Amino acid sequence: MTTPSKVTVALKSNSYDILIGDNLLEVAGEVLRERFGSRRIFIVTEDRVAGLYLDRLRHSLFAAHYAISEIIVPGGEGSKEFHVLQGLIEDLLEAGVARDSLIIAFGGGVIGDLVGFAASILLRGVDYVQVPTTLLAQVDSAVGGKTGINSPLGKNLIGSFHQPKLVLSDTSLLDSLPKRELLAGYAEVVKYSLIGNAKFFGWLEENGVALVSGQKSAREHAVATCCKMKAEIVSKDEREDGQRLLLNLGHTFGHAFEADLDFDSRLLHGEAVAIGSLMAFDLSARLGYCAASALEEVRLHYEKVKLPTLLPRLNEHVWSAERFLSHMTRDKKVRNGKKVLILVRRIGEAFVNDQVGESILLDVLDAYIDS
Repeated sequence: MTTPSKVTVALKSNSYDILIGDNLLEVAGEVLRERFGSRRIFIVTEDRVAGLYLDRLRHSLFAAHYAISEIIVPGGEGSKEFHVLQGLIEDLLEAGVARDSLIIAFGGGVIGDLVGFAASILLRGVDYVQVPTTLLAQVDSAVGGKTGINSPLGKNLIGSFHQPKLVLSDTSLLDSLPKRELLAGYAEVVKYSLIGNAKFFGWLEENGVALVSGQKSAREHAVATCCKMKAEIVSKDEREDGQRLLLNLGHTFGHAFEADLDFDSRLLHGEAVAIGSLMAFDLSARLGYCAASALEEVRLHYEKVKLPTLLPRLNEHVWSAERFLSHMTRDKKVRNGKKVLILVRRIGEAFVNDQVGESILLDVLDAYIDS
């Protein structure tokens, strides 16, 4: 194993490191022992990850002489619900979790959000470590301390800020990801370039296909670049009062699409964000903030790596722009009754806008429904 890259999320309190590298699971126990000493460890994961990787993590922790308990919850966005949260908390309590325990969130974004939220409210706060297993989680959701579950009224409407004590991003875990899930994570990688790093977008133009095809060096570079950007933003705006809002490029749209499908797997989060980001560029161009050529450049990049550019046709579901607007009014970023959108001036420069009228929003939303 090569020496992992390290990115520090520097906060006024509760700063922590992100370690990025290949085969980090094999040294996880050693790293935790060095940083946290002797603690009881509780691993929370989902069934697919458990079948693939739990033995590797378990072996590493046993080698470091840790006592561990394991809890497996169902995979998928449906696990971000109250009844699953309640069951997880009861399982942790029955297994003997204490204030000085350490919980490991071992999985993708769903596990990270769910376990982080459980850790934030359990015994008024228990330490946890993120071990993200998807590209989306490694570049985005495992970093920054945003935790939560969904409501029937919208995505991530119930949650808290609870920073992890450490993030271990083992890029070897990406090898088993289904191509569709990898691409969904890649949409979040592109997002970082679009909001504040045009040079990185140029790098993705050259290396994006290799990244999604499995090139390890490209994956590690992308994960490290995104984590550095997010760490810098979170360090300045931990609770999303300003600059951190830019990380929501495409998300206000995307969350509305996900809510329209009751958060099922017919549209993955990253797919929704990709389409939503295109909408943000389209809306920006229509309003005169950016050139139409920027929209086309992003669209062509999506097509090159096989990301979706339109909402797909689905059996027994009819998309509705009017319904999307209704979902958007319940987005957690709404301020003083106004929809907060992230728009762009060019690739690499995003800004916050709450002055977009509903008529032009409906036009843009209609334009991305594949009919």
